[in-house]
Amino acid sequence: MIECSHMALSMQRKLMDYTLSFVLIAIVFLLLIPSFTYAEIKTFTKEYTYQASEEDSKNSSRTVSLREAKRILLEELGTYLESITEVKNFHLTKDQIVTLSAGIVSTEVMEETWDGKTYWLKAKISADPESVIKSIDKLRQDRQKVKELEESRKRSEELLKENERLKRELLTAKGKKNQKTAQAYKINIKNLTATEWSDKGWVLHRSGDNTGAVEALTKAIELNPRLAGAYALRAQAYRDLGNYQQAIKDSDKAIEKAPQFAVLYSNRGYAYHALGNYHQAIKDYSKAIELDPQKAGAYALRGFVYDDLGKPQQAIKDYSKAIELDPKGASNYSFRGHAYGQLGNYQQAIKDYNKAIELDPKDAKPYHKRGLAYDTLGNYQQAIKDYNKAIELNPQKAESYLGRGLAYRGLGNYQQAIKDYDKAIELDPKFALAYNARGLAYDTLGNYQQATKDCKIAARLGDKLAQDSLRKQGIDW
Repeated sequence: MIECSHMALSMQRKLMDYTLSFVLIAIVFLLLIPSFTYAEIKTFTKEYTYQASEEDSKNSSRTVSLREAKRILLEELGTYLESITEVKNFHLTKDQIVTLSAGIVSTEVMEETWDGKTYWLKAKISADPESVIKSIDKLRQDRQKVKELEESRKRSEELLKENERLKRELLTAKGKKNQKTAQAYKINIKNLTATEWSDKGWVLHRSGDNTGAVEALTKAIELNPRLAGAYALRAQAYRDLGNYQQAIKDSDKAIEKAPQFAVLYSNRGYAYHALGNYHQAIKDYSKAIELDPQKAGAYALRGFVYDDLGKPQQAIKDYSKAIELDPKGASNYSFRGHAYGQLGNYQQAIKDYNKAIELDPKDAKPYHKRGLAYDTLGNYQQAIKDYNKAIELNPQKAESYLGRGLAYRGLGNYQQAIKDYDKAIELDPKFALAYNARGLAYDTLGNYQQATKDCKIAARLGDKLAQDSLRKQGIDW
């Protein structure tokens, strides 16, 4: 009779709980992707004509024209949004609305002509006001993002004014002065182009196109290596693509140029954490907290690291601080609940999961975690109810089927448990713990051949407890 032991399964269940909890919350720099309903699309168009100087090419003329057209279109969008009740409730000025909208919508060139002297284009901004309003509401709460957008807008306006000044000067400048002015003009155009690529990278990142964002931001940096914001944003895009080493390199550059910004340290800490460098992650999160002690995200993220280090008490302190600063952040209650569970305080864990569910009843994760807590306390019926809800909200999560199977096993319903293990394995054919659990169920039912088969698969998938069990019985896998 094969022994995929109850003790081994219990230990693995705890490991599963711990692994499942490691879902990194959105970092402070995590940008919000609009949820478009297309209930109403507003389109604003603008034609712009640019008289080129002798130093202008089609590309430079296009850069200036697009920036000017974009500025006017954003003003028109801002005027429209300012009149909507929901935006009025935000108590934002029109300038603030325009600034925030620049980080949400993109400008599209519809038509363009160039005859060597005159450049003409027709551009548009199309937006779903409902979605833009939601994004503005969320974006305005991120002080760092607001500051970056304000600086980008200010930089763009200053570059456009400087472009006009240099263009006028070129008409009268002679000799060396003309050469010097022409060189300054080229640099100014280059910086304007870099700003345009940076803005494009921003919008692409917000839309979820991180590959496109990296390409756009790389062009911005090539044109103007001094753009700290471009390095910071590219670091986020690399992070979201899973390229943590490159994310760290870009974060280093951004911090070198703007060491006073807390979010840059949080962003780098995220990448270090993902690579398993917990010491550096804690160091970066602590620096972020030192620079901005009112930001909940850095406390929560540092709590994750302490969780990974097996220091739940320290994690609870950080999660509690995050909750104090952001009492409506559902995920922080869920994370603190996990930490309480690590300490064996399942009743307090359940209270935190209850609060997380109250704040966000559509999130499957706290139902799953509360199910684990109830299962550990022997309340299998309630655990099954929570797993049912978790599966309803996220039917593709193999772990919830496994959890429900374990609860059914607790009730002695091994046939139903096996059905859930089957589903978990169907969704994740490399889920070692599901094979181990199914092997134990078959073992209990006297199907030792199938039990041995499942335990061997679990061992081949790297389950050390299954390997030890088979090794003790002299069975190869």
